[in-house]
Amino acid sequence: MKGNIMGNAIGKVLATEKNPSTMEEFYFWTKPELILNPFDVVKVEHIQESVTFGVVEEISHITDTANFLSDYISNDFGDVTINPITHRIGMNYVKAKIIGNTKGVYTPVLNGRAVCKASRDEISYALGLSDVQHPVPCGYLDMYEGGDSQEQIKLRVNIDSKFLIGPEGAHLNISGISGLAAKTSYAMFLMKAIQDKCLRALDDEDDDSDEDVAFVIFNVKGRDLLAIDEPNAFTNEQEKIDTISLYNELGMSTHPFSHVHYYYPYSTTRTWNTYLDKEDVEHNISAGRAHMYKYEYKQDKDNLDLMFSGLDDPNQTMESILSYIIQGRGSFGRLDDWGDFLREVKSCGEAGANGDKEITVQSWRKFLRIINKAINHNDMFGNINDEEHDIRIFDALSNIKKNEVHVIDIAKLNDDMQSFVFGDAIRAIYNLKLGQNDSLDYNPPSKIIIFIDELNKYASSDAPKNSPILRQILDIAERGRSLGVILFAAEQFKSAIHSRVTGNCSTFAYGRTNSIEIAKSDYRFIPSVYKSMMTRLKQGEYIIQNPVFRSLLNIKFPKPIYKQFKSK
Repeated sequence: MKGNIMGNAIGKVLATEKNPSTMEEFYFWTKPELILNPFDVVKVEHIQESVTFGVVEEISHITDTANFLSDYISNDFGDVTINPITHRIGMNYVKAKIIGNTKGVYTPVLNGRAVCKASRDEISYALGLSDVQHPVPCGYLDMYEGGDSQEQIKLRVNIDSKFLIGPEGAHLNISGISGLAAKTSYAMFLMKAIQDKCLRALDDEDDDSDEDVAFVIFNVKGRDLLAIDEPNAFTNEQEKIDTISLYNELGMSTHPFSHVHYYYPYSTTRTWNTYLDKEDVEHNISAGRAHMYKYEYKQDKDNLDLMFSGLDDPNQTMESILSYIIQGRGSFGRLDDWGDFLREVKSCGEAGANGDKEITVQSWRKFLRIINKAINHNDMFGNINDEEHDIRIFDALSNIKKNEVHVIDIAKLNDDMQSFVFGDAIRAIYNLKLGQNDSLDYNPPSKIIIFIDELNKYASSDAPKNSPILRQILDIAERGRSLGVILFAAEQFKSAIHSRVTGNCSTFAYGRTNSIEIAKSDYRFIPSVYKSMMTRLKQGEYIIQNPVFRSLLNIKFPKPIYKQFKSK
């Protein structure tokens, strides 16, 4: 082994008084022209014929120049057109973080030991990729980029499903600035990989509960996720060939999502509540893969508190009114539709009205202003008509089956209505997992993955403490793993999300962000060079963290295989 390492050496360990080798890191020198990159893996021969692996964190260049002034003087006092009088000796030195040893020997590596690049198998072993028991593709590594093409390595990266969707760990958080970070695309890529794994297990008649998964996805931007069962129309043939090749290399299918069902907000010619064209909506409904959803008074009035999730209610006046309505007090238990409901609320706000004496007329009027904005002249609030393919989201999700993908469109709704629909769906899933559907012929999926973009709307660090949606998300983050309810969420800035949500996520994906964000305390454990890289990551590139991996990984992933809508 020693001769092999020496024959491919790129430098030697450098242990000095100020920068000694430790159990966690070591330094080594290399030639200035050698190209290495952060996240590259190197190996060092160590005692007991073992090999220690390190991942590159920082690369510095140093010369024998004593200070800046000396170099300035050696160039004839700043003449940039001449060759310096004094030849300076220079080298690069690299800081590497230790991530493993072949024999579990973690004493510091010794000065003067040879350092060389790792092979494909060694990289996989060093990063913990070869020990993944339940593999799901999460991207690929490009190792030693910019160097000799024969030494460059493209390596598939698998994440362990037990540490992504439970039971060992659960919940995924994706952060990055809008547009360039491609947060939605990466979340969809991971869910596509999970569905592929589930369908393969089904074809193989594998009863492993890990493969028993369903998906609930919220479309929050335009038409982005309203055709995920249709193939992508690539810009050109070469782009298609390259993308399909990457999916094949990652062991994934090259067709879009399957078993997809869409739910659009109920719309009429008067009010069209989705960005999808009317012809496409009608086509999907007639094909049996879509419904329009509504909310009925008798069954959905209990969820009205969700419309007030973003309202700070320190005196709990709105909460008192909601409790009064949900309990059916006064005339609210005898009403049939939303029109009667609005009229009853209005009458409660009139002077001298009968009702709970502890609730003031002014409070009822405030409640009416908020609720009237959402319900009045909104066709989503009405009775279900089965002949027109109407449905309640709660009913649809209460019968979700394994491998199904349910896409709920909320993109065109205002913030209050988005919160209402999101909260209603979360409650339906939670009730389902708690055994509310007691039908003998129904067997719910072992795990349900919920994906929502713009998590900051529902679980920001400054959200009202009494927000019902925040309480639901916190409950999922803290108890969802044991129930099989898994949260995949994305936002622009991780630091803006409630700490109890991010603190319970086992997997993090960091896309391109700005320098203000990486200065926050949420990023204090990340090496400075990696943080700097986060400000210039390319689209389709992420830095990911998971308990299975022995280091942060700079991964790439292919373009979506499902239909992409062009901006109008």
